Amino acid sequence: MKIIGGCLCGQVRYSADTDPAFVGVCHCKNCQKQAGTAFSVVIGIAKSALSIQGHVKTCHDTGDSGQPVLRKFCPECGSPVITDVSVMPALTFLKAGTLDDTSWINPTMHIYCDSAQVWYPMPETSQRFSKGPSQS
Repeated sequence: MKIIGGCLCGQVRYSADTDPAFVGVCHCKNCQKQAGTAFSVVIGIAKSALSIQGHVKTCHDTGDSGQPVLRKFCPECGSPVITDVSVMPALTFLKAGTLDDTSWINPTMHIYCDSAQVWYPMPETSQRFSKGPSQS
């Protein structure tokens, strides 16, 4: 499938010709802070399939594993666009809200549910993990 998107101001654009490995919702506190809301909807794709146009700035974060999490955003408008997680080096995570077409998005898993907002009703049909899938 062709995945195309970019930031709010249009200075960062990306594309990939690949099927997503998964679509999920991350409820970790750092995703909440980065997104400025209750969670972050992410699409995991092969890092090698992604082409980025424009300059991104990187916020260096640390995951529960103690390994780096690189949160990439547009330096002009501040839109979070991509996250790279060292413990999953073959994948990159696109922020679903940056896609040009979001009509196909259907998250099938929720991670870091232990830190989810209590007022958010989790779908009964989704896989749920208290932390990351390998940590639950």
